[in-house]
Amino acid sequence: MRLRLAIAGLVALAANAALADTPVPPPVAAVVEGRLPIGNAVLPVFVSQDWSQPLPGIHRVVVVIHGYERNAADYARNMMALGSPADTLVVAPQFLAPEDIAAHNLPDDVLRWPREDWSGGYPAMGPSSLSSFDALDAVLTKLANRTILPNLATVVIAGFSAGGQVLQRYAIVGRGEAAFGATPIHLRYVVGSPSSYAYFTDDRPRPDGSIGPFAAAGCPDFNHWKYGFAANLPPYAAAAAALGVSGLARRYAARDVAYLVGSNDTDPNHRFLDKSCAGEAQGPNRLARMQFFFAELKLSEGGTLKHWMSVIDGAAHNEARVLGSPCGRAALFGDANCPDQQETK
Repeated sequence: MRLRLAIAGLVALAANAALADTPVPPPVAAVVEGRLPIGNAVLPVFVSQDWSQPLPGIHRVVVVIHGYERNAADYARNMMALGSPADTLVVAPQFLAPEDIAAHNLPDDVLRWPREDWSGGYPAMGPSSLSSFDALDAVLTKLANRTILPNLATVVIAGFSAGGQVLQRYAIVGRGEAAFGATPIHLRYVVGSPSSYAYFTDDRPRPDGSIGPFAAAGCPDFNHWKYGFAANLPPYAAAAAALGVSGLARRYAARDVAYLVGSNDTDPNHRFLDKSCAGEAQGPNRLARMQFFFAELKLSEGGTLKHWMSVIDGAAHNEARVLGSPCGRAALFGDANCPDQQETK
């Protein structure tokens, strides 16, 4: 265990080196009140109704994952303000940092990650080495309890910005769907405006707009985790990689994934944009990076791809505008048309 934690710590340090120029936000203003036990630890989580008792009226759950500033309460409030249907439960997990634990005098059993490590699925600092992927597994396991949610039909997990980063990786390596077993619960992933993606190949965008093998001389880590599968995978992702990268790609392509980004999310100097060489290798801004990644997926997995993308007209890097758009509502609640939906064909 000590050796594994030491290795995990070295991997996290390598990841943090790429984030050295990213501003460190202050402690969160609010920690959500709910707690989800995971082994000997607990995860803070907002839940819009009491899920300790049966909720037969719930048919859909929307799990919304905050961005780099870890403001789960804001994300939960914004999701509720969308006027989610009466048969929808809203859940918002919170991935805290050590400064949040100290500022709010939280007990030692509350999970915490250094800086942005949770967005890449790296192990927690304490009280155990659970990753954010393990935490999402635990949320889905809770939702799979048919005693509590006997009529649940759909689970949507939506992440924006850093939340979109963790969700895109989880959609690749996550095993939470296994919690549903034979129950007829459909799972959708809504990836909102992440700063980077995990690629399955060494292809990246070229200056002329085409996509092809990346010249790695000046950026040898461009395909290391969390940008690819060449090296430095944290334990959870490494276990999933036993399927092989091609197997993971096929499974990912078959999952229900929607991508949303604002048409004005084009600031190459946004304060939370990944400016590491591996991040820059994916494009100059979040809009371009999503468009290039989606195009590469269509090239490599187009025959089986069940994904769609929408560019939200007039929106910048704004979670409420993107998720609250007609295409956002279509992805989250299925109650709106998405006129700008780009299919995989």
